[in-house]
Amino acid sequence: MREFIETHSPEETEAAGAHLAQALLSRRPGALCFVCLYGDLGAGKTAFVRGFASVLSPGSRVSSPTYTIVREYRCGPVPLFHFDLYRLEESEDGLAEIGFDEYVSGGHCIVEWSEYLPQCPRDNIKVTIRRTGAGDRQIEMEY
Repeated sequence: MREFIETHSPEETEAAGAHLAQALLSRRPGALCFVCLYGDLGAGKTAFVRGFASVLSPGSRVSSPTYTIVREYRCGPVPLFHFDLYRLEESEDGLAEIGFDEYVSGGHCIVEWSEYLPQCPRDNIKVTIRRTGAGDRQIEMEY
């Protein structure tokens, strides 16, 4: 399924993230999800993750994991792992060092800067966020 949402504020971008999480829970109950996020710096990827986490890990304080590479949110029944690969070298060795495969098999994953993954898992959800104006975004979700 492909869906387009236009947002006009960070709060609306968060709502789009919550919408996707709810859709995944209803369409794929019990399945782990792997979300690949694409978008320029400042596009709203972390705002989208905040909304996504509000459904899968309610009460978690979401912030960008840019300097830590991964943040773990464990307020829901299944852990949510939030990656930011912007500073990670594009190599499987860098991912192996952080235990990427264990995260993927251990909970839901949402990855900012997915273009730095050597390969996305086969059953991934692709989200692209594009700026269309000062506070406006177009979000394309393929799931």
